[in-house]
Formats: sequence, C-alpha cells, structure tokens
Amino acid sequence: MAELPFQSLPGFRDFTPRDCAIRNYLFETWRTVARRCGYCEYETPMLEDTGLYLKKSGGELSGQLFRFQDQGGRDVTLRPEVTASLARIAAQHQRDFPKPLKWFEIGQCFRYEKPQKGRGREFYQFNVDILGEAGPAADAELIAMAIETMLALGFSSDDFMVRISDRQAWLGFAKTHGITDEQVPEFLSIIDKLEREKPDILAAKLAAFSLTVDQVRGFIANPPADASPASAAILADLGARGYGDFVKLDLSIIRGLAYYTGVVFEVFDARQSMRAVAGGGRYDTLVATISDGATDLPATGFAMGDYVIRNLIEETAHAAMEMETWLQRNSRSCEVFVVVADESKRDDALRLVTTLRRAGISTDLSLNRAKVAKQFQSAERARARFALVVGQEYPELKLKTLSSRAEESGPADTATDWLTQRLQAPDGPLLA
Repeated sequence: MAELPFQSLPGFRDFTPRDCAIRNYLFETWRTVARRCGYCEYETPMLEDTGLYLKKSGGELSGQLFRFQDQGGRDVTLRPEVTASLARIAAQHQRDFPKPLKWFEIGQCFRYEKPQKGRGREFYQFNVDILGEAGPAADAELIAMAIETMLALGFSSDDFMVRISDRQAWLGFAKTHGITDEQVPEFLSIIDKLEREKPDILAAKLAAFSLTVDQVRGFIANPPADASPASAAILADLGARGYGDFVKLDLSIIRGLAYYTGVVFEVFDARQSMRAVAGGGRYDTLVATISDGATDLPATGFAMGDYVIRNLIEETAHAAMEMETWLQRNSRSCEVFVVVADESKRDDALRLVTTLRRAGISTDLSLNRAKVAKQFQSAERARARFALVVGQEYPELKLKTLSSRAEESGPADTATDWLTQRLQAPDGPLLA
C-alpha cells in the first residue's frame, strides 16, 4: 500500500473509535472517582500567555514549550501543564468559593519532547488539587484520591506503590552540607535524576558539591527521624485510612518542577518498568508567585497522564480485562439495529427509527437496500444488542437478541415502551 501524503505529526495521535472508547473509559473513571471524593470540575484555556509558564516553572519545562506569536503579536503557548493556569484562576476567583478548594480537570496538554513509550508531544491529563489547606491532612487526602483512582482502574496493592518524599528534608540536608540557596535548584535536579544518571556522571556532579554518591544514598536509605515530620504525619493518616500497603517513604523522589515546596509523591508500577504513572506534591508559593503576591493560597495536587496509565492497564491482565468489560458495555455503535426485511415497509422502518431515537434509544439501520443476511452482519459489526426486524408482519415487529439468537415479538405502536423495558433487562424472554 502506497504511503499517504499526510501523516499525523511526530508525538501526536489519531484516535480511532476504539482509541476514543479507551480514552472515554479513562475519563469516566477519573471523573467518577473525583466526584465520589468530593472534587468539583473546572477547565482552563488551551492557550495561555507564555509568561505564565516562565514565571516559576524551572526544570526542563521552559525548553519544551509549544510557543509562538499569535496574529495579535502576543507571545503565547499551548499549555504544557495545568497547575499554573489553576493558580491563575484560583487567585482570581478564590473568594467566590469556600475553602479548601477541591478541584479537578481533565484536559489536553502539549510538550515538545522526544516521543517514546509513555510520552508524546500531546497528551491528556487528569489534574486533582486541593487549595487553601496547608496541613498534611490535605496531602494525605490527595494521595488517598490517587490510590482510589488506581483501584477503580482495576489495579491492586500488588500492582503499584506510592513513593512519598519531602523537598524540605533535602533542604535540611543541603544546609547541613554547606549548599547555598542559589545552588539548591541545581542540587535538587541532580537528586531528581539519581536513578537515571550514569554512575560516573552522577559522582562527578555530586563532587562539585563536595558530596559522594554513598552520602546521598545513605540519607535516602536511613533518613533522620526528624527529616520529614510532614511525611510521617501523612503516612500515619494513610495508615488509618487503610492504605498502609500502598505507600512508603522514598526520599529519592524530587519531582522536576521548581514550584514544588514540600511533600512530593509519585505512583509507580510494582515492577518499575515504566516512568511514574502519576505524580505531584505541595506547591504553597505558586499562587502568590503567579498573582504577584495579591493572593496567597497553600496548595497541593497531582496529575495522571493517559499515555502511561493506558500502557500499564494493557500490561496488567486483570486491569486490562476490567477495561475490556467496560468497552464491551459502552462502545456499541447502537443498541438496536433495524433490519428492513420487506422493502415495501421501508418508510415504516424509517418512521420507527425516528421514534426510537427521539425516545433516547440508540438506533441505526442500513442506508441502502441490502439482503437481510447482510443487514444482520451490519448489526453484528455495530455490536448492537438487538436486531429489530420490520417485515411483512408489520405492524408486528420481531426482536432478536444478537448474543443468544433468542427471538420475540411486539407491536410497533408501543415499541418505545417495550424496547425501553427490554434494554433495561438482562438478556432473556420478556415479551408475551
């Protein structure tokens, strides 16, 4: 087959109907868990002033922006993440809502980075945040939400682990070892790449701070009891909730964005065969920074992207089975496929389709004349539950359950009523 003249751009995706159905599965699960845990949905613009992301992003993000000048001469960027936008709208509207703000968002983000497994240049992200609460209870509530999301997607405690850390612990370590405030961002960047950096390069980078790899790894393995009081409180809170098997302290977690100020965490698959499935933490100064001090709101949040979580679902048998069950239920093209067995009754069939659709019943039919067998094949391809046959017997209709081939009959003038009943019932005889 000859290559088509146009393809999707590197790192961008087409969504076939199955891909859309999988995306809808993720969105519905995310939204259901968020609402169950008391979060309200919000949304931000896809395009923002570039200055919003340069204000205090740090790390690699500033070099990954889809940035351009619009026709009005403005320096704008497709959003690479949502937290900065959330800080902007929270600063503007926080007086209109009781505290804490428990908000969530599901939306598309863009980063110009190398496409690879679990990472593209466009992706959908589930963002969950609590603003206006400074204590560790908010961090525990947020981590509990992340765990509930994983459970709702079909995972168990054997499949993933939440690794909790605290930047404040590392600030204490840095002060003890003579690292200045100006040097801290570079030092934290080294710690953030600790598990990915080549040993000789890591040793050289730490030597610039008069540190050895053993010193750093020793601090991670055996941190002082008072290194992170916040983490201790969070772990105790999560233990009381019954989540003790899902969490552990791991000071190797830093998170790449500079706006994090305290406790941070990441969700990893048990085998650690891929990048973090989700991650986040406390960012108590971002709202004040974005608003130039006009509003000061402590905040904590996390995000989960669709790339990595889909990969993990597909590589975890029981989670994949749960997703497939949902897809079987929710990815039908229609519930009822009308089969025109007698072309002289096509007008009656068309009126019937209109009636059923207006009643909220998902209905389809072949647009052109076709043999009955071919129409049934179309019904099967549409994954319809039922074939409704309009034939010589009209206004008597035949209803066939496609999964079992069971057949029953009913009158056309009350088709809406008995079909509604039928769709709400399990497969099996219903009509007299």
